[in-house]
Amino acid sequence: MLKNKTALVTGSTSGIGLGIAKALARQGANIVLNGFGDAEGPQAEIAALGVQVAYHGADMSKPSEIEAMMASAAERFGRVDILVNNAGIQHVAKVEDFPVERWDAIIAINLSSAFHATRLALPAMKAANWGRIINVASVHGLVGSAEKSAYVAAKHGVVGLTKVTALENATTGVTCNAICPGWVLTPLVQKQVDAKAAALGLSNEEATKLLLGEKEPSMQFTTPDELGELAVFLCSPAGANVRGVAWNMDGGWAAQ
Repeated sequence: MLKNKTALVTGSTSGIGLGIAKALARQGANIVLNGFGDAEGPQAEIAALGVQVAYHGADMSKPSEIEAMMASAAERFGRVDILVNNAGIQHVAKVEDFPVERWDAIIAINLSSAFHATRLALPAMKAANWGRIINVASVHGLVGSAEKSAYVAAKHGVVGLTKVTALENATTGVTCNAICPGWVLTPLVQKQVDAKAAALGLSNEEATKLLLGEKEPSMQFTTPDELGELAVFLCSPAGANVRGVAWNMDGGWAAQ
């Protein structure tokens, strides 16, 4: 379905981003990966799906590096047809105790990077009259949680950016939508499970049940593969008039 398209997925060397990249690759899209840590393993996984793959290690907190990444992708593949803004970090603290540098970093990576990548991708998408921008927000783009002020503020901002981008391109073949996961068992969430287990003297299994029970009625994690399939739908002909949606895949979290 996506043969001859190119998808750039930020924060895609693990977790949600890698899951989405693999789902798009299975549909024939060439992939540009981005992220920290091991890049060779994820590149090999994508290449094994029979598509071309590139990697750019841009620091998503730095606009100049985002510009270099987008230019590199365009030079390699012609243009970015599908942009998935997924890069994100987290820090937990009360507002009065929240380190200013952590606030700035979360806003830069979780929100501002989506703006910079989007503004750079749009001209070529509009010229081709086809493009898909998928912002990985969070259920925290729809509701709040204590001690997550920067993350919640950034993800609410991502949902707002999604709506405006969709409206500005509503008469074109370019769509913009947000995916809003609940708990997904990524390295980021595993750290929260481990911290809860250590703080309360629980086993990892007990801490997991406690974490899910607080928020997610389904009592199960959403998987990166499930999120990837939702991204595929948004890129399909069936998603052509889905515009400005914040689509939560959260096990009922926001329905409460």
